[in-house]
Amino acid sequence: MHANGLGLVEQFLACPVCGLAMAVDDRAVRCERGHTFDIARQGYVSLFGGGRRANTGDTPAMVQARADFLSAGHYAPIAQAVSDAIPADAEGLAVDLAGGTGYYLSAVLERHPQLVGLDIDLSTYALRRAAGAHDRLAAVAADVWQPLPVQDAAARVVLSIFGPRNAPEIRRILPETGRLIVVTPTPAHLGQLVGPLGMIAVDALKQQRLDEQLAAFQRLSQTPVEYTVQLVHRDILNDVLMGPSAHHVDADALRAAVGRLPEPTAVTISVSVAVYAPR
Repeated sequence: MHANGLGLVEQFLACPVCGLAMAVDDRAVRCERGHTFDIARQGYVSLFGGGRRANTGDTPAMVQARADFLSAGHYAPIAQAVSDAIPADAEGLAVDLAGGTGYYLSAVLERHPQLVGLDIDLSTYALRRAAGAHDRLAAVAADVWQPLPVQDAAARVVLSIFGPRNAPEIRRILPETGRLIVVTPTPAHLGQLVGPLGMIAVDALKQQRLDEQLAAFQRLSQTPVEYTVQLVHRDILNDVLMGPSAHHVDADALRAAVGRLPEPTAVTISVSVAVYAPR
């Protein structure tokens, strides 16, 4: 049982059914009204208040591709930039929305020992890995588009890395002194792969739409992170299959297209790391 991480965040959790405080034991998470959520053998807990359920989100194949790609260190400079963006004296709760396998949140926790982490994701396959990713990380299955199972103003830091942003809920769980860290790709990101592999391109108006979406927040800083990596064919396959393009490409056609690329291929990694504060 891996309930240790859940025990560290229990004071910040809110029941997804009634919103009351929750308590964690070895087998379950319970609220004051008795709503009970069993902790899975792998150490995560599903906190759905209704509607969508677990076993949605990233598939096992997508999670495997993500784990293999990230473990190779190709996005380590992004994880470093995210950690750099968080105040050195930050303490309390860091929430990673759609945090997947816990790669970025683990890096943040390693750098900031006064933080405890909550990884919220739809994919239980990803959360099985996240639950064991760091000893101060708790993994919770929930839909980030629904009310988050987190108490008002409970988070010191919220991470949104290549993921969806439910601005009203982020604002609810962040106090005035809290920080939102948003990582978004630029139009140059994976530019050498988008055309040849039929990947989804980054909209040139993405930043404008992001600013509109986060109107309740003030952008404090924005840091570009751009570098080149040498990717072999297996890396390229994993990079495509771990993201949204995985839903839009035929696997056999993708493998054939990857096979026509040079090996290795020089690929541009280009993202923006922005820090926001509630207005």
